[in-house]
Amino acid sequence: MKKGIIILAAATLGLAACNKEKKGAGGLLYTIHHSAGNEKIKEGDIVKMNFIQKNDKDSVLSSTFDSETPAVFPAQKKMYAGDMNDVLTLFGEGDSATFKVNLDTMALHSKQPKPEQFKNDKYITFTVKIEKVFKKKTGEADSTFNKRATEFFQADYKAASEKRKAAEPAKLKSYLEDTKLETKTTASGLHYIIEKPGSAEKPALGDTVLIDYTGRVTKKGKDGKYKIFDTSDEKLAKAENEFKAGKPYGPQKMPVGGTIPGFTEALQLIGKGGKIKVIIPSNLGYGEQGAPQVGIMPFSPIAFDLEIKDIIKGKPAAAAPVQMPAPVVKK
Repeated sequence: MKKGIIILAAATLGLAACNKEKKGAGGLLYTIHHSAGNEKIKEGDIVKMNFIQKNDKDSVLSSTFDSETPAVFPAQKKMYAGDMNDVLTLFGEGDSATFKVNLDTMALHSKQPKPEQFKNDKYITFTVKIEKVFKKKTGEADSTFNKRATEFFQADYKAASEKRKAAEPAKLKSYLEDTKLETKTTASGLHYIIEKPGSAEKPALGDTVLIDYTGRVTKKGKDGKYKIFDTSDEKLAKAENEFKAGKPYGPQKMPVGGTIPGFTEALQLIGKGGKIKVIIPSNLGYGEQGAPQVGIMPFSPIAFDLEIKDIIKGKPAAAAPVQMPAPVVKK
């Protein structure tokens, strides 16, 4: 029994030591949460890394974990002790850590003021997971290394993309079950609920509509809610802390056919005064690229609430030319 207690105590002490914050050059602070014991990163290595970036208020500024798009970049030569490139040399493949880069030191060496978004902060904080460190072989030519790295990361991206694509149907199903929405589905795969049909006349390609809209991602945030990525409703934007100064709110004009395919299709299902709720799969939305800058992940469905306030008729869309068969010449 005593031996078991001693082993457990030793393991606990080891874990605590691994998670102890340490000081580095230039005011750097870092904590290694897990060390895989692999060779450390050095200049010239190609690094694949997931990270969460925060300010001193612990607000998340960006997260590749959420966007599902890890950063891939070459490790550069450090500009000064304690900079972003210097701290990477503390980690190897498989390691996870948190580090804080001192912004005053950065400003001193770059001779540039702190970025506006960090003007009241002392640190910029990163929590990272080093997914892959691609290293040059001894005596390998630069051209051979670059070719090998390009082929590896292209294959890696393709495999990750296929995995995300295969997971989309489950994402859509989970969203529908969680929100308890009983939708109809068009031939293209658009899910919809017409809440109010509106006028008999519906918008067509070439028309312009005046609409109110709210778009949400279909992956829950840490608060258990589906985040708005765009809305015309100023009151709602403020209520959900998504207000953007300078953005025009209120009903917006949009050309029918000038948006993503799922949005265009949804507009043509209702008339003036109509309301519709739609879930747009990625093949009718932002596809394999997504729009990570607003929180739309690759191969992810998105949800919209739409209301058509007015329809401004335009020129009918030109019909595609009919291809006539070549005439048969009698001999």
